[in-house]
Amino acid sequence: MPPFVVETVDLTKSYRTGFWLNQTVTSLKRCSLTVSQGETFGLLGPNGAGKTTLLKILLGIVRPTSGGGTLLGRPLGDRAVRQFVGYLPENPYFYDSLTAWEFLAFMAGLFNLREPDRSRRIAELLDWVGIAQKTARRKPLRQYSKGMLQRVGMAQALVGNPEVVCLDEPMSGLDPLGRYQMREIILALKSQGKTIFFNSHILSDVELICDRVAILSKGELLCSGSPDELLGTGDRYRVYGHGGTAEVLQKWLPDLEFDKGDWQGTLQGELPDFLASLNLLGGKLLRLNSSRRSLEEFFVEQVGGDAKPVVVEGNREQGTGNREQGIGGGRQ
Repeated sequence: MPPFVVETVDLTKSYRTGFWLNQTVTSLKRCSLTVSQGETFGLLGPNGAGKTTLLKILLGIVRPTSGGGTLLGRPLGDRAVRQFVGYLPENPYFYDSLTAWEFLAFMAGLFNLREPDRSRRIAELLDWVGIAQKTARRKPLRQYSKGMLQRVGMAQALVGNPEVVCLDEPMSGLDPLGRYQMREIILALKSQGKTIFFNSHILSDVELICDRVAILSKGELLCSGSPDELLGTGDRYRVYGHGGTAEVLQKWLPDLEFDKGDWQGTLQGELPDFLASLNLLGGKLLRLNSSRRSLEEFFVEQVGGDAKPVVVEGNREQGTGNREQGIGGGRQ
């Protein structure tokens, strides 16, 4: 295996626009990132950030204006890599006159799966994504809800047992139960050593399942790293208690709020040392909470207002974005 399953170096994508095609919009600019074997990598960003553009460049659907990269050690756009990659577009649109079973059988044929392996694989995938085989054999896709189509899309992405799974908004259109099942599918793929690269707006899900995340805004890679690197390791605490003196507590809690003996604040220093000092003061600790930020809070902090890029690893990149809609499987 190559050192990185996904590697991009200074990827830039610009489009001509306007009636005379005399204007240029840059949706991705000088984007550099890496994804290792077996890693679950989440790409976050607001609408128009360039997430789908980046994913389509990785898959060879769109060609970059400049820069380059590799997928499974091969140059981006290499057709030979496609048999090892599964892809779920944001808005999947399939042959809606077919049943789910017929559609998956068609997809299995593209990977040269023959009977009885084909039927066994389809049945396994349907069970995995939560679609009854009876429904899959009888009901045409035109009668499926958005969430059901998303499940069929996930199944087709996995037909060929890919090494790399690329998912564009995989939780889109799913109810809470469907989101839970999709998370379980992704975690199961992760346990099998699959490399997963996906975009998502649902930050709570990303925080639960990703080894590393990156935030893209207006085509610019703001930051990249593990949740612990971006959010902290959780060794800061918000403490609540009673007793002691405000003068001494202020040394441990710079933002101390003290009212008639009740107090709270964010601890600066080692917890055991603080507890020992509190005991000498005759104070009492009532509650202790981790003060680690959520991924949602960090995301809003980075993309909101005039936030400046914070680079945790790699080099700072800049750019502007224009969101594309799905092609090569996505609804136009």
